[in-house]
Amino acid sequence: MRVAISTGGGDAPGLNAVIRAAVLAAVNRDWEVLGIKRGFAGLLGEDDVVPLTREAVRGIGHLGGTILRTTNRGNPLRYERAGVTVDRSDELIANARDHGIDAVISIGGDGSLLIAQKLFEKGLHVIGVPKTIDNDVSGTVTTFGFDTAVNTAIEAVDRLHTTAESHDRVIVMEVMGRHCGYIALHTGLAASADVILIPEIPYDIDCVCDKVRERDRAGRLFSIVVVAEGVRDGGAEHIARLIQEKTGKETRWLVLGHLQRGGMPTGYDRLLATRFGGAAVRAVADGKWGHMVALQSPRIVTIPIAQVLAQPKRVDPHSDTVLTAREMGISFGD
Repeated sequence: MRVAISTGGGDAPGLNAVIRAAVLAAVNRDWEVLGIKRGFAGLLGEDDVVPLTREAVRGIGHLGGTILRTTNRGNPLRYERAGVTVDRSDELIANARDHGIDAVISIGGDGSLLIAQKLFEKGLHVIGVPKTIDNDVSGTVTTFGFDTAVNTAIEAVDRLHTTAESHDRVIVMEVMGRHCGYIALHTGLAASADVILIPEIPYDIDCVCDKVRERDRAGRLFSIVVVAEGVRDGGAEHIARLIQEKTGKETRWLVLGHLQRGGMPTGYDRLLATRFGGAAVRAVADGKWGHMVALQSPRIVTIPIAQVLAQPKRVDPHSDTVLTAREMGISFGD
């Protein structure tokens, strides 16, 4: 058996742990493993396909990033070449066969999983591994990278508390998440934010300002607002400007940005990523083509990628996490 591994889309802490686990599990079955560089670029002649041996993955489990590198571009189904969009999926599959590849483990978020599904429908043997710091892949309780991103954001809010309180300021911090509010929700609740704004709960800026004034009346002269990047009507800068105009409070803002993607994965993400890597190799052995490995606690299972893509994952406004935040006095601006 010759298995190839691809990492596509935005990077996430834990990618190297998946690669390491999959390579070791495969090598211990006497399989050969190849690494496709920069998503699928290595199979399109735009980069390399390299052997992944036991030595190649030694000592990488705790490292952030991906030794295979990654890209948000280069979709083989919609490949941009000289200003023209072309479908290079047949070329990719033919090149995979030329390399003697029997199966591909595709590690990525919903975009990469969509590509994997289309390639599977064209005959490529594909197993998916869910990867995103946003936690917006359906069918799995969580994705690796999410816990690390949340912990990075929590540390930032912890630091903002001291400077906000020292200056009696409002500070608005924007976190990643695309159209999903999981990072903002978990960060805000764990780090004792005063307002959490997420795409799944429409907000009214006047309600946000009411929370700031309420804290002022209670003698708490500072406020922390955590904003998911996908909220309507602008991000942290716009919201901070409105808060300052409407309340007269000195307000600062920041976008945490790619700090959430970088650095070493937490212990939880290392373990989850390692479990996913091992499960992906078992799925190859079982011929579960077109399936994705997923955490459905306490087990790792496989589910069809088509089922994963059918329903986007979003925060449930009635979840216990949201209800707990409300009961603790956190405002969602509604």
